[in-house]
Amino acid sequence: MTVTDLHVLLSYRDAAAAIDWLERALGFGTTMRYDTEDGVVGHAELRRDAAVIVVFDDAGAGYDHPRPRGEGCGTGTYLTVAEAAGVDALWTSALAAGAVPVWEPGWTPWGNYRCRVLDPEGREWTAGIHRPGEEYAG
Repeated sequence: MTVTDLHVLLSYRDAAAAIDWLERALGFGTTMRYDTEDGVVGHAELRRDAAVIVVFDDAGAGYDHPRPRGEGCGTGTYLTVAEAAGVDALWTSALAAGAVPVWEPGWTPWGNYRCRVLDPEGREWTAGIHRPGEEYAG
């Protein structure tokens, strides 16, 4: 049997600060980190349960980052949590770590309890109880 996983690659202007924020705000733990001779994060892997992201410093590469338009930037990373209390907990820890609130925790018309914040570099992070790709139970 073949298993396909999806991992998100995220470049940050200050990846070291982003890693610190991701650990404090969203509960990720760093499982691997390589810093270059220039002292920037060349490659880091962070995990929260089954969610894994790869973070690196764009080191002046000039990558375009999504810019907010209205409430958010229309693209982001989604974390599935087991219950509404987990969404509330992520909301609280993210705001305490300096996140910009986008959507307070609440129910969507399609039955997802979710919240959305922007991290210190403006990336969108959503947490919700719906597991994308599975049939809607509502």
